[in-house]
Amino acid sequence: MTNNLTVAIVGGGPAGLMAATILCEKGYKVDLFDRMPSVGRKFLLAGRGGLNLTHSDPLEKFVTQYRGREDIFASLLDNFKSDDTLAWATSLGIETFVGTSGRIFPKDFKAAPLLRAWVRDLRSKGVAFHVRHRWQGFDDAGNLVFDQGTYPASATILALGGASWPTMGSDGKWTKILEELEVGVAPLKPSNCGFLVDWSDKLKAGQEGMPLKNIALNFSGDRVIGDIVVTQYGIEGTPIYALSGPLRNEIEANGSAQIFIDLKPGLPWEEVREKLEKHRGKASLTNHLRKTLNLTKPAISLVLETTSAEDRTLVSTISKRIKATSLTLKGTSPIEEVISSAGGVQFNHLNDDLMLNKRPGVFIAGEMLDWEAPTGGYLLQGCFSTGVKAAQGAINWLENI
Repeated sequence: MTNNLTVAIVGGGPAGLMAATILCEKGYKVDLFDRMPSVGRKFLLAGRGGLNLTHSDPLEKFVTQYRGREDIFASLLDNFKSDDTLAWATSLGIETFVGTSGRIFPKDFKAAPLLRAWVRDLRSKGVAFHVRHRWQGFDDAGNLVFDQGTYPASATILALGGASWPTMGSDGKWTKILEELEVGVAPLKPSNCGFLVDWSDKLKAGQEGMPLKNIALNFSGDRVIGDIVVTQYGIEGTPIYALSGPLRNEIEANGSAQIFIDLKPGLPWEEVREKLEKHRGKASLTNHLRKTLNLTKPAISLVLETTSAEDRTLVSTISKRIKATSLTLKGTSPIEEVISSAGGVQFNHLNDDLMLNKRPGVFIAGEMLDWEAPTGGYLLQGCFSTGVKAAQGAINWLENI
C-alpha cells in the first residue's frame, strides 16, 4: 500500500521509533523529528547495563506491573505482546535470550547495534529523520511548529518522553504546550528512582556504593527480591525501583515511607536465631554474623546502623533485625537523575486509539502518557506497545477522514 498522506512523529525514542515502524510498513510517508543531534539517546543510555527489551511473564502477570493502569495495559499488551517485540528484534537481525530472572535481552546485551539496525531499516523504508528540531506547538492552521520552521502533517504522533535524563532529550517542556491546549496532564514525578535515607557518616564513609545482594524488600504487603545499593544519599536498585510508585505516593501523603529489608530471605527467623545462639566465644559480633550467617560486610553494616549498642547484645533483637531491618525513606532522588518519570497526559483526555479528544489527528505515545512501570523489560515494553497503538490509531483515523 502506498499513499500521499504524511504522518509526523515528534520524538525519536522507543515509542516514536516503533510508531514509525508500523506506519512505514503500511506505506505512509513518515517524518520523524527530534530535538537532539541523533535519535534514541536515552535508549542507548538505558542499555549501558544490559538492555532489558521485554519480559517473559505471561500477560496476566505482566499487566500487574502497571499499577493503576492494569486494564488499559491489558489491552495495549494484548495488541503488541512481548512475543511481538521479539519477532521485531529478530527481523532486524538481533538475537535475544531469556535470563534467569525472566528478563529478555539482546544476545550481546547492547543497545547500540539494535538502534543502528532499527534506524537503518527505517531509513530504507523511507522514514525521514529531522534532528535538532525542538517542538514548540501548533500554529492556527494546525501545523507543527519547530524552532527550525513549520511543517504540515496529515496526522501527528507525539512521543517526547517524560522528564528524566533531560540531557538525553526528554525534558518535559511539552507539558506547558498541551496544558495551554486544555489537555489534562498529571504532574511529572520521579519513577524507577533512588530514595533518600539519613545515613550516619560512618556508614556513608565505609559502605557507599556497596551492594546488598539477594535481599527482600517489603513495603505495604509487597515483597521484591533482588539487589540494592547503598549510596551517599540513600538506596537504589531493582527492588526499590519496582516499588518506587507506592513509596513515592506514601512519602507525598505522609512525609516518609518505612520499608523493611530481609537480609536472609531464604531463612526463616527461627533458623536465623538458632544460628546466632551458637557459642560466640571471643569473636566480635561482626565476625559472628559473618561466620554463622554468611552476611556480607554491607549487610552487617546495615544491621549495626539500625541497632543500638545495647540491643546488639540481644540475639532475639539482632535476628529480628536481620529479617526486618527498618529504614525510613525521606524523599526521592531528583527527577533529572532518575530512570523514568510518572505522570503525563491523562487517559480520560484520549480516546481508545490514544488520540487527543481536543485535538483530532494528534496521538500520544510512550512516557508522555500517565503511567509508570518498573525496569526489567516492563518499562520498555510499555513504550513499544503504546507506540504501536498510537500508530494504529493514526492509520484508523486517516482511513476514515
